[in-house]
Amino acid sequence: MNSLTEPEREGTASASRRPPLLRELLLVAGLFLVYKFGRRLANGHTSEAYRDAHRVWGWERTLRLPDEGTMQSVLLHGTALIRCANVYYVAIHFTATAAFLVWLYIRRPDHYLWARRVLALVTGAALVLHLTFPLAPPRMLGIAHLVDTGRVYGPTVYGARPATDSMANQFAAMPSLHFGWALMIAIGLIAATRSRLRWLWLLHPLLTLFVIVSTANHYWLDAIAAGLLLGVALAVVPAPTSAPRGTGRALAHSAPPPRRTHPAADPSGLVGAGR
Repeated sequence: MNSLTEPEREGTASASRRPPLLRELLLVAGLFLVYKFGRRLANGHTSEAYRDAHRVWGWERTLRLPDEGTMQSVLLHGTALIRCANVYYVAIHFTATAAFLVWLYIRRPDHYLWARRVLALVTGAALVLHLTFPLAPPRMLGIAHLVDTGRVYGPTVYGARPATDSMANQFAAMPSLHFGWALMIAIGLIAATRSRLRWLWLLHPLLTLFVIVSTANHYWLDAIAAGLLLGVALAVVPAPTSAPRGTGRALAHSAPPPRRTHPAADPSGLVGAGR
């Protein structure tokens, strides 16, 4: 006789599918370090980065995309709003992604493996694009006439000299992993939950898009490129087939009760003998 309740059985099944924690920590940390050091290989490609920036700016005008300056004019209405956007750009990117992966690892192991693989594929493809297509962000492009809100109002993670910045590669604007990761967080949480409010997670990539463009850290095409890479990764990596927690209980409760034999249908007459 199985004495485990339905929630206990679900918890046991999830634990059996959850990959070893130490292995995952080492894997995620290793991927992060490879990406960080790989991005720095593009440092110093100043002339290429500015040439590509003029190309992207021209492509956007040809495609009649909205001017990044229009978005920034909305942000420049107040210093407090500008600083909030800068903090969002600096702090939310990694913390939100880490929290997303931790929650999935604990509560939705199957969805965690799926999301981790998708993010790894998108990040690897982005690294290749960073190295082959160095791109100066719009805040560095003179013809854009945009304000570097991070440098002027703070906070910022970028050094004053982009070509020799040892903390970050400032010539890795395309694709925007800020937007790509934020979009994956929304898609992952919508897929892994069943709340009617789960679609509100789409506000995260929308807000991220506004922030990266209005602070002049990315072009519209940077976000579009990230979205395309994410779409390819989602098509390549198989989505989890297990239902989110709680679906199993609903199915169990909706199953019809076992049939009981009516005394009149029992030829032996033993069904009601003990009454």
